[in-house]
Parts: sequence; structure tokens; C-alpha cells
Amino acid sequence: MAWAFMAKTEPSLRARAMRFLARREHSRAELRRKLAPRVAEGEDLEVLLDELAQRGWLSDVRFAEQAIRSKARRFGALKLANELRSKGLDEEAIAAGFRAAGVDGASSLEGVWASRFRGAPADERQKARQVRFLQGRGFRLEDIFTFLKQLEKGV
Repeated sequence: MAWAFMAKTEPSLRARAMRFLARREHSRAELRRKLAPRVAEGEDLEVLLDELAQRGWLSDVRFAEQAIRSKARRFGALKLANELRSKGLDEEAIAAGFRAAGVDGASSLEGVWASRFRGAPADERQKARQVRFLQGRGFRLEDIFTFLKQLEKGV
């Protein structure tokens, strides 16, 4: 049982990256942030990230698509795009993620509204409350007003 007393070695940077990517998709910036404190002397993090991206194991577009699909039922495009920007994705990756998500990534303003409210606003106070809620969920103000006008008309 002499092997039980051997010193444990730290996993390599590659092993850590693979462990993170095995759990879920990560953006390049997110993975860089998680691995940066563990970079040992002689290891190059950017080369590792380039290799992972080249092999198809690390993809900002796939990360964006997955995030959009998982949250599109609750949030609008503006909020989703802003969240992805905060994760370090560029505009091209975000746009490609929305295209890749397709219909599954399309937010339904009506669905989000129906999850919270029962009917059209009766007065200006209720209308303002519904507008604030939908704006907070990431929908454009023009789309919200168009939707609420349709509700008032009964269409």
C-alpha cells in the first residue's frame, strides 16, 4: 500500500479544461477566467484554448446557442444578448447563436406575459406595471406597446 502515501499531483491545465467542458458549454472568456489562476510556469493558456477551439471542443457560438435555447422561454432577445456580452462573447457569436437556436430560441412575448398576467391592463397603472415587467425580461419597448394594443383591441 505504499502507493497510498504518494504525493498527489495537480491535474494538468488540459485536464482541468476538459473537466469543465465535460460538465457544460463554456465561452472562451469564461474558460480563460476559470483556468488563469491555475496556469503553471511553462504552460500557455491561449495555445490550449486555441487547440480546444480547433478541435471543436470549445465554441462561443455553441455556448451562445445553448444559453439562448435554455433561457428563451423566460427572457427576450435583449436580455439574452446582454447576458452573453457579459460572459465575454462578441456580437458575431451572439448573432450566430440566435441563428443556430432558430425557432427554439425565439422568445414569445405573449407566453412570458401570460405567465404573469391574466388579462389586458385595466388602467394606466397596470399598463405601466406590465410594461416594466416585460422590459425587465428583455423585450423591446415597441414590441411591448404593439402587443398591449392588440390585447386592448381584443385581437
